[in-house]
Amino acid sequence: MTEQGSPGRSRTGGVRERARAAVMADLLDIAAAHLADQGAADLSLRAIARELGMASSAVYRYVSSRDELLTLLILRAYNTVGEVAEKAHADTVAGGGDPAACWLAVARAIRHWAKAAPHEYALIYGSPVRGYQAPQETVAAAVRLWMVIVRILKDAVLGGTLRPPAHPFQVDGLMSEEVTALAEGFREPPFEDVVVRSLALFASLFGAISAELFGHFVGFGSDEERVFDLTVATAAVGVGLDLPV
Repeated sequence: MTEQGSPGRSRTGGVRERARAAVMADLLDIAAAHLADQGAADLSLRAIARELGMASSAVYRYVSSRDELLTLLILRAYNTVGEVAEKAHADTVAGGGDPAACWLAVARAIRHWAKAAPHEYALIYGSPVRGYQAPQETVAAAVRLWMVIVRILKDAVLGGTLRPPAHPFQVDGLMSEEVTALAEGFREPPFEDVVVRSLALFASLFGAISAELFGHFVGFGSDEERVFDLTVATAAVGVGLDLPV
């Protein structure tokens, strides 16, 4: 009798889990819409609950606070960026693209996402939300994109296409233990040099996207895509990837 009853309980649990997941998905979608309309600082659990059609007290069965909701939105945004970068990289490799082509494809894909979801972009790459401290659990999602960039440079080193720097910098011991652990897939020399180059690409990518989204490239040229391509291509050449655009 116990064994016959177990599947029923399992099915009941599965239904409840699916129902909860559906509510959470709706909650995050509504929160993302509120984020676009009002900004992260003014997210209101009460307003979100009202739009969900539930009592304000009921929403706390799903998120305990505004900060937890922000964390969930941040995780979703970082993971989306990571997935976009990983797909662009994989598709380019599958098509026979070299590391430089992979960098351009990834950069373009991230720009496309940012322009389609500017408020989510601003949440993770814009000004910090006052009073909010992101928990450690966001780190793994946050570094997914960076790890794609490290992988691109690693492939360039292994393929012999990453030029040595014209003026080498002293980077020995520069990286923290945490960064070294995160990039454990590339421990052999020149590990730290590659990590520094990856940071230069990372900074150039988000500098270019932020400048465009926040209006700082207005008047620089009539072709925004061309301006962006040349910006990330210049950064690529600077770190040793030859990227004709």
